[in-house]
Amino acid sequence: MTKLSNPLINSLLENPLDFIHFIDEIPMGVLVLDLNQRVVHLNKSFEALSGEYIDRAYGVKCHNILRSAACVNNCPLLLMGSENRSISCKSDIINMDRQKLPIRITIAPMLDINGDVKGFIETIQDLRMVEKLDQRQSIAYSFANIIGRSPQMEKIFQTLPLLAQSDTSILITGETGTGKDLVAEAIHQTSEREASPFIKINCGALPETLLESEIFGHEKGAFTGAVGNKPGRFKLAHNGTIFLTEIGDLPLALQVKLLTFLDDKIIFPLGSTKEFNVNVRMIAATNRNLEEMVKEGSFRKDLLFRLNVARIHLPPLREREGDIRLLLDHFFSHYTKQVNKAIKGFSTAALARLIHYNYEGNIRELKNIVEYAVNVAATSVIEPENLPAYLFEPVTDTHSFSSYSGSFKNFNASNPMQTEDIASKPDKIQSNETWPSVQRRMILDALKEAKGKKSEAASILGMGRSTLWRKIKQYNIDP
Repeated sequence: MTKLSNPLINSLLENPLDFIHFIDEIPMGVLVLDLNQRVVHLNKSFEALSGEYIDRAYGVKCHNILRSAACVNNCPLLLMGSENRSISCKSDIINMDRQKLPIRITIAPMLDINGDVKGFIETIQDLRMVEKLDQRQSIAYSFANIIGRSPQMEKIFQTLPLLAQSDTSILITGETGTGKDLVAEAIHQTSEREASPFIKINCGALPETLLESEIFGHEKGAFTGAVGNKPGRFKLAHNGTIFLTEIGDLPLALQVKLLTFLDDKIIFPLGSTKEFNVNVRMIAATNRNLEEMVKEGSFRKDLLFRLNVARIHLPPLREREGDIRLLLDHFFSHYTKQVNKAIKGFSTAALARLIHYNYEGNIRELKNIVEYAVNVAATSVIEPENLPAYLFEPVTDTHSFSSYSGSFKNFNASNPMQTEDIASKPDKIQSNETWPSVQRRMILDALKEAKGKKSEAASILGMGRSTLWRKIKQYNIDP
């Protein structure tokens, strides 16, 4: 145990293991540094917050582990100088998931019995919940960090507090960009587990071999490149919440292991025969149809039953009456403060376009549009020319579709102009024609080709059947 026999820790307590166990129980991140600002130890709360772990961090300079703006501009250690006093400042941290999180850093010298400085102890407080409480006071229609006043969202707001106070497994469904991650975090932050870690795992972001190690951890030597022990995300989330996003992308082999964990709450790290009991609350999310995946054999039916004890479906933004304007005002206020611009609001024309736009990318797309507009606006009002060009750009014969049958297969919902070979049907496209009119005619042609069969028409267009139904309603098509 080389790390535990470090002279700094040995000088603090007769039994250094007592000190290690003590700081591991502190419910905020803790770093122990030597006189050269190198990491001697970090506790479990810091592992959960940052994604770092002691085997990789030991002996590394603090700023390479913390990755905070304070390390560059306002290092507390430098501010301390020769004075043996604690220093505190607000800053941020970039965790291993590349998330920027607000924190408060407090650092103090560690003195021996003679009063000599032997190292430093640094605490890292997660300020996300504090910031959200401040924001909540200024938002009339919200739950935690979720905003809305439509009937659909009001119903969800009534349900979330009840689910937050239970330990029931929850499945969150909805299109991409509807805020599934925010709902999962809101449930955790309003539950009895909020003081414990909230650990997110993106099931579609890593290959199967790395994903298994990330979830369950591994022992040193378990596979090539495993140079040290790594606690899995489940272990780091002990007494907290595990959030499995993109659960539909979880490989079948790992679906079996996840089902086993849900049954007995025990994990076995790769390469280890030692089991660990882990107490976590399970939340999963997907924009895919898991019931269809079960029929196709790509998702286990028994796992779906275990995850789908309670389900929250987030409606697309276009179906949330009144919420578009509410969200526009919210993000406008946020970004004008962030860039310190004296912008009064949106012009009538710009607001009309934003209110009536379809938002295939949902809240994420709306947020990006407002951020872009605020940054490029040069006057006191956001005009139509300050909005992304694709919101207005007509379809012309310079754009292309190879055929109607392949038109939607590479369609980018956040940029409806990004399509394939529309010039192949020049007789059908007018130079001043808008995208909705072109899309409406394509649907009509597909329905005609499919003899009115919507499933076959959806296949021709390369879109989901539910999407086709919505488009038929949107364009007032009589099937």
